[in-house]
Amino acid sequence: MRIMFLESHPMWIHGLPNGFRRLGHQVCTIAPDKVSPSTLRSFKPDFIMTVGWTPANNRAWKQRRIAELAKLAGVPHVYWSTEDPGYTDTFSLPLIRRAKPDFVFTIHRKTIPRFRKLGISVAHLDFGNDPDTHKPMPVQAKYKSTAAMVANGYPQLYRIKPTHYRFQSIRKITNPFLELGLNVNLYGRYWNGMKRIFSKPIPSRRIHGYLPYKEAMKVYSSVDYVLGPQNAADRLTQRTYEILASGGLLITDDTPEVRRWFKPGKELLVTSSEEETKKLIHKYNKLPKARQRIRRNAIRASKAHSYEKRAAYVLTVLRKRNIISH
Repeated sequence: MRIMFLESHPMWIHGLPNGFRRLGHQVCTIAPDKVSPSTLRSFKPDFIMTVGWTPANNRAWKQRRIAELAKLAGVPHVYWSTEDPGYTDTFSLPLIRRAKPDFVFTIHRKTIPRFRKLGISVAHLDFGNDPDTHKPMPVQAKYKSTAAMVANGYPQLYRIKPTHYRFQSIRKITNPFLELGLNVNLYGRYWNGMKRIFSKPIPSRRIHGYLPYKEAMKVYSSVDYVLGPQNAADRLTQRTYEILASGGLLITDDTPEVRRWFKPGKELLVTSSEEETKKLIHKYNKLPKARQRIRRNAIRASKAHSYEKRAAYVLTVLRKRNIISH
């Protein structure tokens, strides 16, 4: 098949599109404003896919443009809604109204009944990993430290909802390292505005700002522990899958969703409190061989969540729902 992703952001073009390629399909990734009628005639997509909340679809006029392109091509438009449930009302539903997808996948199972009540054809689709992108890398001296977190700070959300699950998660997995005097590096936007969330100050030299997407895998491979906060107990973040596929030793929340897919103590470490995190640190700092074993197991476990498998699932669902015919 010929699949056109109206997207150009590195976070997305190195994921699900590669899964379709691995299945032998032809994939074009391109920003909507770069698509012309001649582009559509030349590539001849069987369907168009869009994803997330990105520069490609973050304005009303861009969302309307996507609907126009799908209509011009005469093919189905499939949208992967990755901002549910936190931004369902403010982003997902407005986009769906303007971009008019023929089918929607959402990362949040509990949002499915709500979409269905609104007459939206929908199914669940979780994040995953691509073995060409999310893989172990050589250790790099500039990234070495005891622990690191690659994420954004979201100070605006913190001011509105300081008790949000994400912030509780960050405290739970980060504060114990700080209190034990261990080095923690933060990569991502807005951490300078989030210093009050931590129990002890993080030196400015350890707050690094934005990290190019593919550099994250080098960080995961170069630190003893990767701190992976979750946004909720009923779903997993995108980085959960990417860290594990990269062979990072992940410390994250002990949630039913984590345990649904991965084995604590074998493929990753989980914690329910700051005190439990401290115990994990004391235990595994003395067990370097066990840390390496967990890293290897994480890579093996991640194979069940490859974007090749996700892409095969997408095609199965779309055929079953008569969105595509072959």
